[in-house]
Amino acid sequence: MAEPTDVRIALSTASVYPESTATAFEIAARLGYDGVEVMVWTDPVSQDIEALRRLSDYHGVPILAVHAPCLLITQRVWSTDPWVKLQRARAAAEKLGASTVVVHPPFRWQRQYARDFVEGIWRMADETDVRFAVENMYPWRYRDREMLAYAPDWDVTQHDYRHFTIDLSHTSTARADALDMIGRMGDRLGHVHLADGRGSAKDEHLVPGRGSQPCAELLEHLTLSGFDGHVVIEVNTRRAMSNAEREADLAEALAFTRKHLASAVRVPRP
Repeated sequence: MAEPTDVRIALSTASVYPESTATAFEIAARLGYDGVEVMVWTDPVSQDIEALRRLSDYHGVPILAVHAPCLLITQRVWSTDPWVKLQRARAAAEKLGASTVVVHPPFRWQRQYARDFVEGIWRMADETDVRFAVENMYPWRYRDREMLAYAPDWDVTQHDYRHFTIDLSHTSTARADALDMIGRMGDRLGHVHLADGRGSAKDEHLVPGRGSQPCAELLEHLTLSGFDGHVVIEVNTRRAMSNAEREADLAEALAFTRKHLASAVRVPRP
């Protein structure tokens, strides 16, 4: 008999941008998401543990993951020291009951941070039950030129981390084989950012099913492999013409994810 999947589906607060973090909790509750992933960025609420706890309690939506402030626009959020950012992200996750901290590999110009990153992530992972799940990125491209912006590598499977996050918009931008990448991640795949892409040089974050990435196949693989992490919808709704259009996109993404997680039979672990 097929077992129903118990993988929980979260909404990234980045998926409602330019709306607020608070709006993401409202939408997640209204649409029936299992939780949220908080993108820590310039919105003060995203940086405030007590405000996040109140939102979670009010809407009845748990915080399943915290995305550390790793973007160019968050260089001054929670300190300019990248290790302090990760320490604060871990503390936030522990206080909010989140199981995962998502972290990007360093920018290449963060030389000392990049040099110590692999060892440092292992050291931090040894200090907590929270997973530090390092996310695959992509080369930056302009016309026919390619810039390797991340170190030690945008392809995080080239290095030894305890847990990985796979992002299918990033595999699209990198023009990488997503299924091959999750094969290399193996049982260290701890977290998923689900989105789609058409191979553009821009990081598209399309609603799953609207691009060329193997979103359905990935979800079926998660069920068959006994994946014990979370699937996070991280899509771009900035071009939505109305709140109703944004919510329709996020409802479509949730329905797609549930459908394909449920379409495979879980194989019991030995």
